[in-house]
Amino acid sequence: MPAICRDCLACLDDAPARCPQCRSPRILAHPELFTLSIAHLDCDAFYASVEKRDDPALSPRPVIVGGGTRGVVSTCCYVARISGVRSAMPMFKALKLCPEAVVIRPRMAHYAAVSRQIHALMAELTPLIEPLSLDEAFLDLTGTGRLHHAPPALSMARLVRRIETEIGVTASVGLSHNKFLAKIASDLDKPRGFSVIGQSDTEAFLRDQPVRILWGVGAATQAALAQAGIRTLADIRRQDRSSLIRRFGAQGERLWQLAHGQDGRRVLPDAPMKSVSNETTFNTDIADREALAAQLWHLCETVSARMKAKRLAGRTVTLKLRRADFSLMTRQHGLHEPSQLADTLFRAGTDLLAGITEPGPFRLIGIGFSELSPAADHDPIGDLLDPAAPRRAGAERAVDRIRAKFGKDAIIKGRGLGPSGKG
Repeated sequence: MPAICRDCLACLDDAPARCPQCRSPRILAHPELFTLSIAHLDCDAFYASVEKRDDPALSPRPVIVGGGTRGVVSTCCYVARISGVRSAMPMFKALKLCPEAVVIRPRMAHYAAVSRQIHALMAELTPLIEPLSLDEAFLDLTGTGRLHHAPPALSMARLVRRIETEIGVTASVGLSHNKFLAKIASDLDKPRGFSVIGQSDTEAFLRDQPVRILWGVGAATQAALAQAGIRTLADIRRQDRSSLIRRFGAQGERLWQLAHGQDGRRVLPDAPMKSVSNETTFNTDIADREALAAQLWHLCETVSARMKAKRLAGRTVTLKLRRADFSLMTRQHGLHEPSQLADTLFRAGTDLLAGITEPGPFRLIGIGFSELSPAADHDPIGDLLDPAAPRRAGAERAVDRIRAKFGKDAIIKGRGLGPSGKG
């Protein structure tokens, strides 16, 4: 059976308990190991891993990256996961489970920069890369064996070792014959995992899996399937295909295909982003407009940093407010020309906020750019209504350069300090 040592990267003809060259027990073996070419790479607890890399003192400690007590967990390290902390969990619940955790506010622009480094390493293997987020992507390595003098499995093993040694974060890989199964495989052996699902073992692997393993099957779909007596993929496979389509429409067709391990989607590189946004949930509901505007500025800086990192500009600004009863309100404004600047986003956002007559209070505020396009080489030239725009744009670019050299906190604008400007 073909095998690879994941430490010394030796290719082996069989699957020994330990590598004959380096004695490592990390042997990856599968009958189809050297013929499969669709991979899913997923960085392990990416945001938390970057924070631990940057501050080694955090290495043994539980780390949660996320918002305040009424926010949610963006991600957490595996030490925190031992206590039961999970992504998207309310922060108050996470801190109850793991009160000793170190909580860090997300640094999205920094994570995006690290993500670009990882993407550059992936691009050395294949142009067919489909990012799903900053920390995960599909890769199609079909036909790359001759170019790299290595089968796709070995190329992926080399890639994750480079990510770990050169960038300082770890990643897990799933390798299979389609995207659906590759994504499932990447989650089977985290962290630092490498799992394979081949053509020959697809049916046996899927047979008794719960329906929630299928892409897009959330709580509502699970409940609807349960009403039809369907709880596992084996239940779906026993159904007549046409009856599933009659009952669930196009989703029934997709469920049938995935339950049989069929996924014809290609790896599509550079799928365009539709929007870039950020939001925050307050510790206590806020009605005061000055306090809301102070919160808005921090969000605008984060969104702008992401836009600059991705070299994008947006033409539409969207403001989002969630009321105390959890209902949602949105307002939009079209810009004269696309922008990526925090100043432009903040001014449009505060104008939208000023136009809302409802007194609140609100439990969440969010803002973002949409109608995205590649950023122009120049900033706004200004007009009669706003002749100071070029000067403010130049000042913001200067702040960006200082922060890039001396750190994010080298300059803190007064409007970001709070309603009084003093914190």
